[in-house]
Amino acid sequence: GLSSSTRGVFAGGRDGDNYSNVIDYVTITTAGNAADFGDLSAEKGAVGSCSSSTRGIWMGGRAPIVDVIEYITIASTGNVTDFGDLLDDRSAGAGVGSGTRGIHAGGYSDPAAINVIEYVTIASTGDSQDFGDLTRSPYILSGTSNSIRAVFGGGLSPATNVMDYITIASTGNAADFGDLITASAGRSKGATSDSHGGLQG
Repeated sequence: GLSSSTRGVFAGGRDGDNYSNVIDYVTITTAGNAADFGDLSAEKGAVGSCSSSTRGIWMGGRAPIVDVIEYITIASTGNVTDFGDLLDDRSAGAGVGSGTRGIHAGGYSDPAAINVIEYVTIASTGDSQDFGDLTRSPYILSGTSNSIRAVFGGGLSPATNVMDYITIASTGNAADFGDLITASAGRSKGATSDSHGGLQG
């Protein structure tokens, strides 16, 4: 998922062996069911996401594993537009961002999990660029950020309780942040913070 200050947007996913290309949205200040926004370019899950205050981006995913980056204008509705490509095919990585940069970290790139961090400039289009490396090679990890720093926690390959961080405006390898309480609960965790990467100055 991703959001602006007014809308929350959800895309793709998996139900058993079936993947979805559906994009839904809600108006955050109201209550009610989601409404149709449009479609991803293909049916897929395990997609990394990030957003600015105006644009939402989805990166990678599987069914099969892809390198596709695509975007929407959050305030509108409609299908995604092509943004560019990741450095390689990726799935189950973590997406975070500031109002300027979108980051994709870790994930699975057949035949193994990876430690690669890459970035795009959200307001433009184009292929991702290398940022640096995580301290480990996890997939199904979680990520959260404000406008300055991103933190990545947990994941598999093997199960880990490690948390890493980066300064989003720079490039370079991640540094150790600390540890989750347990490694066994480190996969597929939700993550949030008291600020929003795309909305905080």
